[in-house]
Amino acid sequence: MGDLLIRNGLVVLPYGVFKLDILIRDGVITALGKGLSASGVDVINASGKYVFPGIVDEHVHMREPGLTHKDNFTNGTMAAAAGGVTTVLEMPNTLPPVDNGKVLTNKAKLLEPKAYVDFGLYGVIHDSNIHEFEDLVSAGAIGFKIFMGPTTGNIPPPDDGSLYEAMLKSAKLGVPLAFHAENYALVKYFTEKVRRSGRTDLEVHNDSRPPICEEEAIQKLILYSRKTGGKAHIVHMSAGGGVRLLRVARGEGINVTGETNPHYLLLTKDDYRRYGVLIKVNPPIRGKEDQEELWRGVLDGTITAIGSDHAPHSASEKSGDVWSAASGFIGVQTLFPLMLDQALRGKLPLTYIPKLMSENPARLFSLYPKKGTIMVGSDGDLVIVDPNAKTVIKKEDIYAKYPLTPFIGRKLKGKIIYTILRGEVIAKEGKVIGKPRGRWLRPIKG
Repeated sequence: MGDLLIRNGLVVLPYGVFKLDILIRDGVITALGKGLSASGVDVINASGKYVFPGIVDEHVHMREPGLTHKDNFTNGTMAAAAGGVTTVLEMPNTLPPVDNGKVLTNKAKLLEPKAYVDFGLYGVIHDSNIHEFEDLVSAGAIGFKIFMGPTTGNIPPPDDGSLYEAMLKSAKLGVPLAFHAENYALVKYFTEKVRRSGRTDLEVHNDSRPPICEEEAIQKLILYSRKTGGKAHIVHMSAGGGVRLLRVARGEGINVTGETNPHYLLLTKDDYRRYGVLIKVNPPIRGKEDQEELWRGVLDGTITAIGSDHAPHSASEKSGDVWSAASGFIGVQTLFPLMLDQALRGKLPLTYIPKLMSENPARLFSLYPKKGTIMVGSDGDLVIVDPNAKTVIKKEDIYAKYPLTPFIGRKLKGKIIYTILRGEVIAKEGKVIGKPRGRWLRPIKG
């Protein structure tokens, strides 16, 4: 299995678009060129189609184990396959939290038989487990998530000493730290202040977590990275001021990178009037000026990755008022289609998609060149797209337990024809094919 020849595709890589054939044997790319031929392989004619590296979604919360009333790993990875994502990096705020090597190993054993795509696992650093850092690395953690602000699972943030120690260990071991960058004390202060006012309008979520909460945390991480050399990766960036801080720091050669998500690029706080608490997320979706700065960051290289922050909740959890409704919504299935649409509409170069959504995440989390690219020796993970077709995001096509997303009904340019994992078609035109065949990924050493 995993023997496939793709003919005449327009291969999209960060440095250009090339008309090439791709030969995959035993799940691995063995040849690239023109006029390739091979016996005993399946053949796909990709003439007129774009061929992308499989998308690496570095930011998903699949909710298993412990939170499966929200969703589960089977649904989540089926959604990934349908959406062109061939590798997901799963966050650690499940139950129990992934705060030691044994929990990580047990989670991997639980999830692997259910995986429709390949996956890596984050560990978590909280207020009392910095001593588990090396154990989690040895067990195969892809990196660490550190929640500086309140989040699902109520994981207590580490104090500044543990944070600094984690950065030292990151520098020593070359392991990335992914930060939910919001100052916990400031969020608490602003939330209590707004609550005392008695307000229940939709703006209260933004006012209880204003940009300074994010900007202060990013500034601290930049300082710690400068002092230690640790790898600080700021996820779900939402504030324009944070982008400006990151731009300056990266210009100075500090080891900091940043991720944003489609909902910050495509929605603003004005959309609360249309969608209500459905689009309540942490950090909040902000104003037009913040959104414009995020786009500048994407285009000038300040922001190095676009992930989904796939965060499912049950229908009851996403109802109620702005204070009680859960933060987050699904995104792994719509991540690539939404950004492909933006590229086909000229909002960003087509070649930025493989850079921001495949190669950069794979490099940061030590999966490259096994993942994140199309080259001889890489896994045969591909997405084949018809740029001339159109797609409408429909509720009935969503694989999540609760298809709650503001993007239902959105009309998109481009259509995913095939999602291919290690040379095998796992989804065709948005429909998942076959049984789970995903594998647990550990970082590539050296």
